[in-house]
Amino acid sequence: KICGVERTITNIETLVKKWNPGGVFEFSFLDEQYQAQYVSEQRISVLSRYFAGLGILIMCLGLFGLAAFNAEVRSKEIGIRKVLGASTRAVVYLLSKDFFRLVLIAVLISFPVAWFLMNNWLAGFQYRIKLDSGVFVIALISIVLITALTISFQSIKAALVNPTKSLKGE
Repeated sequence: KICGVERTITNIETLVKKWNPGGVFEFSFLDEQYQAQYVSEQRISVLSRYFAGLGILIMCLGLFGLAAFNAEVRSKEIGIRKVLGASTRAVVYLLSKDFFRLVLIAVLISFPVAWFLMNNWLAGFQYRIKLDSGVFVIALISIVLITALTISFQSIKAALVNPTKSLKGE
């Protein structure tokens, strides 16, 4: 007959004292033990999310600043290209391709490092997931989208500027 957790513990304690009068009755719940084992992993998860968010924010600010600087430095080149018939799309491509090249280099360096670190971390678990390429594909798509959104504002803004403004002093 199940009478509730407290009642069951009291009954077990009575039996333990009956059969082992000098012994100490100690108990714990298995789910609490499992939970205690993964406290550090939960902390690491929370910290990883915060640092990933901070890293993405720093990446966006850096890319935005570089895109603005690049557009400013190349304003005369952009003006000349537009006067010679370059489309807005061609100018946006011209300004964006270097950034995507840098992001590709960063991805080629960081993905093997991330795979190695994740594999080593997962090796500490008895039951673990297998790393597959899907995680990295999602990360790559996310990085490309964030990069495109970050630099597109400055690239489109530079491409839409009237060429006479940038070539005024020439």
